[in-house]
Amino acid sequence: MKTLFIIMSRAFRLNSSIPPLILRVSLGIVMLPHGYSKITNINGAIEHLIQDYNLPLAIAITIVIIEFFASLFLLVGLESRIMAFLIFIVMTGAVPYHWNNGFFMNWFGKQEGEGFEYHLLAAGIALTIIFLGGGKYSLDAKLLKREKL
Repeated sequence: MKTLFIIMSRAFRLNSSIPPLILRVSLGIVMLPHGYSKITNINGAIEHLIQDYNLPLAIAITIVIIEFFASLFLLVGLESRIMAFLIFIVMTGAVPYHWNNGFFMNWFGKQEGEGFEYHLLAAGIALTIIFLGGGKYSLDAKLLKREKL
């Protein structure tokens, strides 16, 4: 058993630069379709956020902008901590609006709406990126290196 643990720990030993990359790109990929669908139908998205969630116009517009542009910025690692913070705010803010639908997503179409599991997961990933930053393989790191020269 001890040998198996040693083999697995060696096999999965990652460079500490890889986890921020994985988290940043994963969150960007998952959030981008949400932001893209809203920004390409901006009037419908804003109307939905205002009518269905009683959000003010300024907040509805801000949510649409954050979901799309923060996703793109995360994918390339530009201002990663700030973009992750913005997504964290949007996702934690969405949890109360989905609370009454339960925890789980609406897998079988039997709930009135979606649960909050997705929002909680995205918020957790965003929070981790806030602490870790964009990592070695980000534009943040490249720009910081260039500034030091």
